[in-house]
Amino acid sequence: MKFKKFALCAVVTAVFSTASTMALAETIKVGVIATFSGPNAIWGKQFREAIDVYVAQHGDEVAGNKVEFIYKDVGGPNADASKAAAQELLVREGVKYLAGFDFTPNAIAVAPLTKQAKVPAVIFNAGTSSINKQSEFFLRTSFTLSQLAQPAAQWAAKSGAKKVVTAVSDYNPGIDAEAAFSSSFEKNGGTIVEKIRMPLQTTDFAPFMQRIKASGADAVFAFLPVGPATFAFTKAYNENGLKAAGISFYGTGETDETTLDALGDQAIGLVTAYHYSAAHDSELNRSFVAKLKELHPGSHANMASVGAYDGVDLIYKMIKVAGTDGQKAVEAAKGLEWESPRGPVKIDPVSRHVIQNVYIRQVERAADGTLINKEIATIPNVPDLGFNP
Repeated sequence: MKFKKFALCAVVTAVFSTASTMALAETIKVGVIATFSGPNAIWGKQFREAIDVYVAQHGDEVAGNKVEFIYKDVGGPNADASKAAAQELLVREGVKYLAGFDFTPNAIAVAPLTKQAKVPAVIFNAGTSSINKQSEFFLRTSFTLSQLAQPAAQWAAKSGAKKVVTAVSDYNPGIDAEAAFSSSFEKNGGTIVEKIRMPLQTTDFAPFMQRIKASGADAVFAFLPVGPATFAFTKAYNENGLKAAGISFYGTGETDETTLDALGDQAIGLVTAYHYSAAHDSELNRSFVAKLKELHPGSHANMASVGAYDGVDLIYKMIKVAGTDGQKAVEAAKGLEWESPRGPVKIDPVSRHVIQNVYIRQVERAADGTLINKEIATIPNVPDLGFNP
């Protein structure tokens, strides 16, 4: 009888234990706010494809909880649409994490909501340093312009540039890039001849190219958001004779993998400072690139996809430690280190922004005939150089 009583107690305990575990397990929703329509729809496409890759490699469960992604299209840089999407996701869908944010205004618009709801928001792209100051619930797995532009300026000076024109899109990230490059270049003995700010939505760069060509500069530093504008600017650089005139090109994402093949031979030799190249030499990156091609033939791994991939990795890590407790999740994220397809990364506990390598890349033709951003130098462990607590 004692044995039977003990056995019965053990079964009851096991049943209650299982019931308790099942009660604790839940579906944790992640709301992804991005651009899925219009001329900048490639952002949402790349975010979603990278999420597909991560889930294919790691599954859709964390610590017994199922993770579900809900996508909201805001059609481009649109603060009002971003705020409305966040409200719907938080109130109607009950999401416990927000993610995405391709453009700076879209991220800033949801800052008050993340604080009110105590929901972590992981930024996959938007690169203005000041964003993370708007909410203690913001974390970022992409880059900032200061993080990239200062190394670009140092490399330009080291490579012999003396007089530079900066040409940037006229919005917060562009202004950040202009300021960071100019300050660093001048500290390294160079002169900024002219600062050109171009309309965010323009793709007609011929008048700006003429100004650069007439300026007497020996180099141009450019920043434009990845997409149609970067392709048009880089194309115009060649077509207007700047390359032929010996004006060197330094940039960030202007030789993005999504437009590199279309640029063709005119892209060869262009130099950029960036935190990722699809040609990065590591097994993890090769696996990432291969799975992306398998799931989405014709797509190219680039900085948007690696920002989303690592963003989901960070969300999974937070869920594993904190579940749906937003404050605990953010605290758990601070100081986290892991290996990414881009290389080693760490979440700065102060800025909550990724510390990472910045690579000096030069466009070359690979052995298989494709164009790649070949890493020719590495500046290790670069923080957000524009973040002032």
